[in-house]
Amino acid sequence: MAKSAADQTRTGRRLVGLLGGTFDPIHYGHLRMAEQLADTLKLDEIRFIPSANPPHRQSPQTSAADRCEMVRLAIAGNPRFVLDDRELLRAGASYTIDTLLSLRAELGNNTALCLIMGSDAFIEFDSWHRWDVIPELCHLLLVERPNVQMSEALRPALQSLLRERYTDQPAELAEKTAGRIMIQRITALDISATAIREDFRTQRSPRYLLPDSVVDFIQGHQLYR
Repeated sequence: MAKSAADQTRTGRRLVGLLGGTFDPIHYGHLRMAEQLADTLKLDEIRFIPSANPPHRQSPQTSAADRCEMVRLAIAGNPRFVLDDRELLRAGASYTIDTLLSLRAELGNNTALCLIMGSDAFIEFDSWHRWDVIPELCHLLLVERPNVQMSEALRPALQSLLRERYTDQPAELAEKTAGRIMIQRITALDISATAIREDFRTQRSPRYLLPDSVVDFIQGHQLYR
C-alpha cells in the first residue's frame, strides 16, 4: 500500500520536544509529563534543557553543574530523553530565543522543534524576550495546568496568536517545522520542587517523588540543607 503524503512527511522529519526549566531538582512530574507527551505526540526525542539564569524567576538554589548532573541521572536509560546543557555554557540570561536559534542552526531546517510549556507560563508569554519571533522557530506545546483558565487570562496579543496558530491535530506538527500551537492535556502528578527541597531541609523522606539516583546525589552532596 502506498504511503500517504502525511506519512511520507512524517518519515522524513524528526519531532524534537524541548523541555526547559531550572530542574531544582528534577522530579517525576517532569519525567512523566515528558514521557506522556513523547508517546501521545510521537516525538522522536525530548531534550531536557536546564536553565542557568532564568529571566522570569529567582536564581536556582543549586549550582548549574549539580542541576545538570541530576538531570543526567534522572533520564539515564531512556533513549528518547537527552540532556542539553547549552544554556549552562552560555553567559548572561537564559533567553529561550537564543536557545532556539542555536538549536535551529545545529539541527537544520527539516527538524520540527516543539517547545513545551505550561498553560500558566503561556499567560505571560508576551513578556518573554523577542516572544513574537519564537513561533517562527518552533511549535508551542501547551500543557494544561489544573485550575488555570488560560483563555480568560490571555492578553489580546496572545489571544490573537492562539487563534491564528492553534491546531488540535498532532499530525500538523510534522507538516511544518514551526508555527503551530497545541494544547495538550496530561495526567499531571502533583509534585513540587519547592516541597521536595523542604523535605530535604527538614530531613523528611522525598523518596518516590524523584528517582533514587537523584535522591542519592542530593544526599551525597548535602544539597538543600
